[in-house]
Amino acid sequence: MTPPRERGVLHRWGEYLPITPGTPMISLGEGDTPLVRSVALEALCGLDELWFKLESCNPTGSFKDRGMVVAVAKAMEDGAKAVMCASTGNTSASAAAYAARCGLTCFVLVPGGKVAAGKMAQAIAFGGRILEVDGNFDDALNAARSLTAKHPVALVNSVNPNRIAGQKTAAFEICESLGDAPDILAIPVGNAGNITAYWRGFCEWAELGRASRHPRMHGFQAAGAAPIVLGAPVAEPHTVATAIRIGNPASWTGATAARDESGGLIEAVTDDQILEAYELLARREGIFVEPASAASVAGLLKLAREGRARGGRAVAVLTGNGLKDPDTAVARYVPDITRAPATAEGIERALGW
Repeated sequence: MTPPRERGVLHRWGEYLPITPGTPMISLGEGDTPLVRSVALEALCGLDELWFKLESCNPTGSFKDRGMVVAVAKAMEDGAKAVMCASTGNTSASAAAYAARCGLTCFVLVPGGKVAAGKMAQAIAFGGRILEVDGNFDDALNAARSLTAKHPVALVNSVNPNRIAGQKTAAFEICESLGDAPDILAIPVGNAGNITAYWRGFCEWAELGRASRHPRMHGFQAAGAAPIVLGAPVAEPHTVATAIRIGNPASWTGATAARDESGGLIEAVTDDQILEAYELLARREGIFVEPASAASVAGLLKLAREGRARGGRAVAVLTGNGLKDPDTAVARYVPDITRAPATAEGIERALGW
């Protein structure tokens, strides 16, 4: 019997990553996420084609796993016995999962009362040691950077270049699936590591002759947490999209480079626009995402309504699963529930059949 093929980012894309013979080839099966064509929203977005990159299908339900596997593997190669991250939720879930897989201790710094329930539940389940800090994400990241500089603990936030290296592999997958780079890559922007990573991936693929063009990078921040759009840090960021509630992105320079070098844009979308896209994705496409993921689609809808859509082929990155933030779904939707007797006749009456 032939053994199953090894899965995961390190196995699939190792020749393009900073791994050595001493790097542990760890995996939870991350990467190779689906690219799914829109059935309802591409016309509303003024596009010839709209595809969704379902990063919600990674092991912990978000794109973070793609970079975390590289960061944790390199930390182990360097002899680390513990990792640390600051997080609005998804990074903590991913770091704790890979730490558990590899027998490492994971320390998680989270902003007090500002992490969605589904993400916190994951970090707890994976055995992360959680420290709730008085402050926002930016305060937590500053503390994590100081602590890991003083103690033998590896920092696994996206300021770690190994995270960016892993996350760029999603761009490779998109080019392979479509046969070339798309015209537009739409992506939520919080700490800005992901837009930086995708742009790096598209550039590398083109340099290798495996794509004939580069996409225009369209990044979207929440209006209440839009420092790049405003051109200055936001001291008290606020948005329903907790995963991008960041006031001073660590990869700010990388994000603006991606925008400028690609001829793209970084703009803001309101919470109402994000929640509209969140609902459209669920009700019209059958795709349940956390609110931050919907920012990419909200941005495309905004451009179309303002007459700025130019057609072509776009990929919208959907960064995290809707179960990450169940409270938003419960608050957003009124369930359509009808009580009925437990008989076929009673159910027929309740349905009006």
